[in-house]
Amino acid sequence: MSVKLGVAPIAWSNDDMPELGGDTSLEQCLKEANEAGYIGIEFGGKFPKKSSELIPKLDQFNLKLCSGWYGANLRKNSVEEEKKSIQEQLDLFKDCDAPCIVFAEVSGSIQGDPNRKLSTRPQMERDEWQKFCEKISELGKYLEDEGMPLAYHHHMGTVIETQKDTERLIENTHESVKLTLDTGHMLFAKGDSKYILQNYHERILHVHCKDIRKQVLEKSLKEDLSFRGAFLEGAFTVPGDGCIDYQPLFNVLKNNNYSGWLVVEAEQDPAKANPLEYAKIGHNYLTDTLKKSEIEIYKN
Repeated sequence: MSVKLGVAPIAWSNDDMPELGGDTSLEQCLKEANEAGYIGIEFGGKFPKKSSELIPKLDQFNLKLCSGWYGANLRKNSVEEEKKSIQEQLDLFKDCDAPCIVFAEVSGSIQGDPNRKLSTRPQMERDEWQKFCEKISELGKYLEDEGMPLAYHHHMGTVIETQKDTERLIENTHESVKLTLDTGHMLFAKGDSKYILQNYHERILHVHCKDIRKQVLEKSLKEDLSFRGAFLEGAFTVPGDGCIDYQPLFNVLKNNNYSGWLVVEAEQDPAKANPLEYAKIGHNYLTDTLKKSEIEIYKN
């Protein structure tokens, strides 16, 4: 088995807050991602939306498209409406041979609202849970048939936020609904990534390696900050610069023969956290820790 190392462009430019890295060009992002040692990058707002333009741009910097975010509105939309909404991204990702779509329900999400405390995030009652799981199962089957699996991303400020939410989703949906485990979001929600990896390994398709600055996390929870407020305070960072020990997690991946992508991701202000510098910190830490867990790293 071997894993592939990718990075998220959010370190260079934040799509939710364009003022963060707004002047950073796509070319700089791709060049520095390659320079830091990554072979893949997730999709971002500055990326071309046509494969005829995107593939040559990625090839120029020896990078592969290793997935990307899709914000769904299944709580409001019908499955057919969501299929139409996702089609452009689905076609692009298929053309680029991406491994999956990182999928999250954003109806009612407070993740982008600086005035909403995390404790006020949306939640679903029993009947809505059942309908939601039925819808996402149907969409999961559709995307699996299209060769572009749905990898659900639990996320702070959304209806699927906690470990309990994540388990409930997995246990009540069709096996075509896979999971993106985000170590930073799981810890922020007081969850246990190792438990998820051990007990739901057959559904883990993608991993976001996001670290947490413990003191900022404690402040964010104590003061019930907004999600935006927490990351602007510096809650998130790259592996090797936070409090998460990844070796126990990688040991589980080794035992379960995981051979997908590990994507370094950290919402930070690029003016405070130089993207290239932190990309290198994350890459070096993952490389060293994977070696300790006797996991090989795939090379282009």
